[in-house]
Amino acid sequence: MKINCHKNDLLNGVNTSLKAVSTRTTLPILQCILLQTTQNEFKLISNDLEIGIESHVKANIIESGSVAIDARIFSEIVKKLPDAMVDITVDESNMTTIICQKSIFNIPGQPGTEFIQLPQVTKDTSISIKQSVLKDMIHQTLFSIAIKEIKPILTGELIEIKDNALSIISMDGYRISIRKVEFMDDFSDTAVVVPGKTLSEISKILSSDEADMLSIYFTDKHVLFELEDSIVVSRLLEGEYPKYANLFSGDYETLITVNRKELMMSIERAALIARESKKSPVKFEIKEDTLLITSNTELGNVHEELMIVREGQPIDIAFNPKYLLDALKAIEDEEICMQFTNALNPCIVRQVEGEDYKYLILPIRLNG
Repeated sequence: MKINCHKNDLLNGVNTSLKAVSTRTTLPILQCILLQTTQNEFKLISNDLEIGIESHVKANIIESGSVAIDARIFSEIVKKLPDAMVDITVDESNMTTIICQKSIFNIPGQPGTEFIQLPQVTKDTSISIKQSVLKDMIHQTLFSIAIKEIKPILTGELIEIKDNALSIISMDGYRISIRKVEFMDDFSDTAVVVPGKTLSEISKILSSDEADMLSIYFTDKHVLFELEDSIVVSRLLEGEYPKYANLFSGDYETLITVNRKELMMSIERAALIARESKKSPVKFEIKEDTLLITSNTELGNVHEELMIVREGQPIDIAFNPKYLLDALKAIEDEEICMQFTNALNPCIVRQVEGEDYKYLILPIRLNG
C-alpha cells in the first residue's frame, strides 16, 4: 500500500477513528486502526465490537492495500508531524513507513485481513436530519441515562420515530428526558435503543453547521449514522424499553412559570450547602407568586426567593438539585413551566409552549 495525503486531513480522520478504538479487550487487533484503500478511497477504520467508525481521508492512492497499526502510536505520530504532505508506504511484511518532510517513522503493522470488519448495514429504512439538531438532541437527553448496568436497557437511549416525529428518550429510574423534533416527510415508525456510549461519541463528531446533514439507517440489530466523511455503526441494545408516555400526564394541581436562568442560579447556590450530603435535598415552597428555595445541612442553610406565575395550589416539595440542574442546563428557553400534582409524585419540566422537550424528575420525600 502506498498513499500520499496532507497531515491535517489525516489527523482529522485519526481523531474520528480513535473514538471507536477498544481500550479494554482480549483482542489486540482491536487496539489498532485499519488503514485501507479501496476503489480510490483511503479509509481509517476502528471497531470495539459495540461501535465501529469508518473515516474517509482525502488522499492520492498510488498502490492499494491495507494494514492494522497500533492506534495510540499512530495517532501520537500523526499529531506531531509537520503541517505538510505525508507519505505512507506498507511493504509485504506490513512494516509501515511514514514520511513527512524530514521526519521518517518505521512502524510494524499487522495484516489488514486480520482486522474485524464493521457490520454490513442494509440501507433500507432511513431518515435524514441536520447534524446540529441531532447533536443538540443528544446533549439535551444523554445526561439521564443509567450509568450502572442494573438494567442494561437503560444505559442506552430510545430513538423513536412515530407520527412523523423523531424523539430521543432516556431514563435512569429517577428522571426521564425527552427531546422531540417534527419531520415534514413521512417515515416508517421505528423504535431502537442505542448505547449511550455510541451517542456520546457520535455527538463529538457531529457538526454544528446548519447546512450539514446526516442519514440514519436502522436494522434489527444495528444502526448506521452516515456523515459526509465518515460512518458510525453501532449494535443496538436488546430488550424492551420501559413505557414512559403515560407518566407525562397533562393533569396537575400546581403549575408555575419561571425564568430558567434565575431558577438555575438559585438552585446552584442552594446546592452549595446540599452537595456534601447526597441525602440533603433542596426544598421548594411554592406560594402565591413566589418560589422559596431552601436547603438545611450541617454546613449551614440557604434561602433563595424567586418571582413566579402560579396556577393552582401552593405546594412544598423537595428534589436532588443535580437532577434539576442537569435538565435546566440542557434547556435554552428564557422561561419554563414546572407542573406538580403533590409532594410525592414527579415534577414535569416543559416548554411554556410546544412539545420540543420534557423532563420528568422524581422528588425526595420530606421528613415530617
